[in-house]
Amino acid sequence: MSRTRHSVCVYCGSRVGARPAYPEAARATGSMLAANGWRLVYGAGDVGLMGEVARAAQSAGGETFGVIPTHLLSLEVGKRDLSTFVVTETMHERKKVMFMNADAVVVLPGGGGSLDEFFEVLTWRQLGLHAKPIVLLNTQGYWDRLVALIDAIVDEGFADASLRGFVEVASTVEALEAVLRRGFATRG
Repeated sequence: MSRTRHSVCVYCGSRVGARPAYPEAARATGSMLAANGWRLVYGAGDVGLMGEVARAAQSAGGETFGVIPTHLLSLEVGKRDLSTFVVTETMHERKKVMFMNADAVVVLPGGGGSLDEFFEVLTWRQLGLHAKPIVLLNTQGYWDRLVALIDAIVDEGFADASLRGFVEVASTVEALEAVLRRGFATRG
């Protein structure tokens, strides 16, 4: 019996961060995706957590789909040995291609770019433009303040309480895997 192939868009840092747990979680995420037969969709960088998750997925035999804009090819060291390597003209195109080629979104620790990507897909979900799972991998509590901010946005009346339900938080890669399995099972 063949498995249904799913694709998971991973947003994460172009740096490894200050804690060894961040690249460890990125590698574990890449390996977990490959072990489940799920394709990694990501920003095509070979640096930071992006490079960690992609190399781990490749090492475990996983399929990789990378998307990078021309202006970041040298800065993020475009990883050209991916299963699929797409070069776009703009960041907006990059985000659109990544999102359109994924069944779920996972956000690992990252900076401003990861936050931009997260809030864009969260806003689209809030507007009813998609129903894809959005999961924060909360390695060592990295996203605790973001979750508190979302709670504050709701508490202060700037969003409906349903906003909280559009984001799931997983503290481990094992919990992330369970959330994705559940999300894929309900979506078919």
